[in-house]
Amino acid sequence: MKVAVIFGGQSTEHDVSKVSGSAVLKNLDKEKYDITPIYIGKDGIWYKYTKNIKEIELLKIDEEITELEKIDNVLEFLKTQELLFPVLHGLYGEDGTIQGLFELIKVPYVGCKVLASSMAMDKVYTKIVIDKAGIKQAKSEYIRKFNDKCIYVNKNFDEEILSIEEICNKMEKNLKYPMFIKPSNSGSSVGVSRAKTKEELKTAIENASKFDKKILIEQGVLGHEVECAVLGNEEVISSRVGEIKAAEEFYSFDAKYNNQESKTMIPAEISEKTEEEIRKQAVKAFKAIDGKGLSRVDFFVEDETGDIILNEINTLPGFTQISMYPKLFESVGIKYNKLLDKLIELALKA
Repeated sequence: MKVAVIFGGQSTEHDVSKVSGSAVLKNLDKEKYDITPIYIGKDGIWYKYTKNIKEIELLKIDEEITELEKIDNVLEFLKTQELLFPVLHGLYGEDGTIQGLFELIKVPYVGCKVLASSMAMDKVYTKIVIDKAGIKQAKSEYIRKFNDKCIYVNKNFDEEILSIEEICNKMEKNLKYPMFIKPSNSGSSVGVSRAKTKEELKTAIENASKFDKKILIEQGVLGHEVECAVLGNEEVISSRVGEIKAAEEFYSFDAKYNNQESKTMIPAEISEKTEEEIRKQAVKAFKAIDGKGLSRVDFFVEDETGDIILNEINTLPGFTQISMYPKLFESVGIKYNKLLDKLIELALKA
């Protein structure tokens, strides 16, 4: 089968995608698949990665790719493939845009379809659907940055134009510190800040607005940060639950990829009953967004109450050697290369 593995891309997660893509290329069965690596540069130009497929090793996060041959007619080239395997994180890869392109050219592809991809990428709209599913989430507010003003959007989508000072006053009235300020469309914690004071909140809003004009402000949750992987189309299975031990105040981009003190634990240090409930809720959340193929669903287990609180759904989770998604399924006996086979099977049936 002719399989194109697509990695890189134009998002802030370009470098993470390179590492994930190289891991997929290294682990795909070379006897089973005729593999073409496709690299998308930060400028959006598509290339064939011409290194011998059997010699590809894991790329480092800051490693440059040089063995490239530009693809002149991208659409026609993609149509020569029997299956597309996007390993793209963030905007233009995980948000439904490239999935729409694959739908238009009618080539099967791994992972969630257009609706689930676009919805899960947008934290604000994910919250709306997950709330409808009756799954508990952190208390939050939604604002949009507009020049030097902010637009406050309430639960009924009524809008109010306010200064940043007025927005901060409203946040302090409606939420408790610490607050997490997140660009609505961004991944790997890029642009995410933690605020414990009004001044930090102002700075965090300005920082988040560099990545997206839509901003989600959440009340912090004190508890275990846990993750559950799901796999399937209609018949969806879930993995064990893993726990994040961040080396910093929260699991930032730097804590994830650069700080060796950050650790993952499988299984998480939670009760069997809590783990079972998280696994059920992970599948429910995945189905609520009309997920297909794979996702990693992230939760908090609140220290004080033991409540399970959904954080977010990642429809194209990391596939690096340290990534939770493959490690979680390895803990239930599905090895990395067999997981890739299963994802390809699911893509052909979706």
